Amino acid sequence: MCGEAVVRDEPGTRTRPALSPSRAADFKQCPLLYRFRAIDRLPEPPSTAQLRGSVVHAALEQLYGLPPARRGHDAAMALVAPAWEQLVAGQPALATALGPAEQAEMLDEARALLSGYYRLEDPTRFDPQSCELRVEVELADGTLLRGYIDRIDVAPTGELRVVDYKTGKAPPAARALAEFKALFQMKFYAVALLRSRGVLPTRLRLIYLADGELLDYSPEREELLRFEKTLMAIWRAIQSAGATGDFRSRPSRLCEWCPHQQHCPEFGGTPPPYPGWPAVAAIEPAGPANSRGDMTELLC
Repeated sequence: MCGEAVVRDEPGTRTRPALSPSRAADFKQCPLLYRFRAIDRLPEPPSTAQLRGSVVHAALEQLYGLPPARRGHDAAMALVAPAWEQLVAGQPALATALGPAEQAEMLDEARALLSGYYRLEDPTRFDPQSCELRVEVELADGTLLRGYIDRIDVAPTGELRVVDYKTGKAPPAARALAEFKALFQMKFYAVALLRSRGVLPTRLRLIYLADGELLDYSPEREELLRFEKTLMAIWRAIQSAGATGDFRSRPSRLCEWCPHQQHCPEFGGTPPPYPGWPAVAAIEPAGPANSRGDMTELLC
C-alpha cells in the first residue's frame, strides 16, 4: 500500500512563494496568465474534464490504499462514487458544479477510464511507495520547487519510477504543447526528487488513460542538471516580473481556451489592479479539486 500520505495546504492559506510545474508552464505560455492564476488568483469554474480527472486521481489513490489482493476491477469501480463524495466534502461548491445527469455521465466516464487502466497496469502486482505525494525542495540558488506526484514506485533494487496519470485528451491544435507540458512536468518532479533524495529517477511514466497508452522516459543526470538551470531561470524571470508587475500577454492558439479573456488586453479586457508581489503567497492556487487547474488538466 502507499506508504506516504499527502497533507495539502488549506484553501486560502499562505505559504512561501514556490515554483510548481503548472505555474512554470503558465509563465512560459503567457506571463499574464501566470499573474491571473498565481498572484491575482482569479476564480476559474471547474470544467467537467477537470472534475472527472480529480475523481479518477482520488479513486486511484484510494485503490492503492487497499491491500494488493483487493485491488481488482470491481474494487476500482466501487471507489468512484465515494471519491466524488470525498471531493465534494472538501469543496462543497462542487456539489452544484454539475446537474444530476451531467454528474452521472461524468462518473460513468471516470469508471470507463479506470476500467481501461487495468489494460495498462495490474495494481495487484506491486505496492507503490507513495501516492499523491507533496514534494518541496530548495535549489542551490534559492528557487523553491513544490508539487504533487501522483505515484512513486521503488524497485527492490532501489530504482525509482515516477508515475503521472492523464485522464483527458487535448484538442488537436493543443496536443503537441500538452505533451511538451507533460514531459516538462515529469522532469520537474525528477529534479525535485534528485535534489531531495539524492536519487536519479530511473523512469518517468505517463499513463494516458483516455488513449490507453503508456509513455516511459528515462532521463539522464546531465539532462536533469540542465533542466534544473531552466527552472532557476524561469523563477528569476517570474521574480523580476513580480517586482515591477510587468506580466505581459503572449498571444497563441491556446488563447482560445483561456478562462480569463475578459481581463486580457488581447481581447479588449483590462487586468485588475496589480496587487504587488506577495511576500508570502500560495503560488500554486487550489484547483477545482486536486490543485491541478491549468490547461494541462486536459491531459491529467
